[in-house]
Amino acid sequence: MFGMSVFQSVLERLKAEEDEDEPPEEERPSAAIRGFNAGFVGNPETSAMAGSGVVQRAYFDTASDEMLAPAKPVPKPVMPEHLRRISPEQIAADLALTEMETQLTLADKRRRFAAENHPDRHAPDYRANATLRMKIANMLIDEAQRRLRLMQRR
Repeated sequence: MFGMSVFQSVLERLKAEEDEDEPPEEERPSAAIRGFNAGFVGNPETSAMAGSGVVQRAYFDTASDEMLAPAKPVPKPVMPEHLRRISPEQIAADLALTEMETQLTLADKRRRFAAENHPDRHAPDYRANATLRMKIANMLIDEAQRRLRLMQRR
């Protein structure tokens, strides 16, 4: 301990005490944690059991009847009536475009139409119709905006 700093001497003394206090290997506590008898990741003795179906059996033992009941079939969604209207004339009527439109009213009509017709809001079976409606509506609104800009330049 002579020739060492105070800190080094304290570390040496603690290490020596630790070596004295360490029990023989057969007396060391196991890695098992009381209450976690199967499938606990930190327990090497039981983690091998997790792959043998212990977790699945525990699930079925604790699951309610409702959880174990077969899934009820989900009814196929019905296509909304407005998605059947895919001609440009029908979509123009749905948009109700007039000669009195402004850039703001056209932007508002585009947002409202998208809120009701966007493909992400409909079942996969009906997204093709929704996409077609959105394309035509955007084309009609873009054309109305182009005409409005031309009239404003005159």
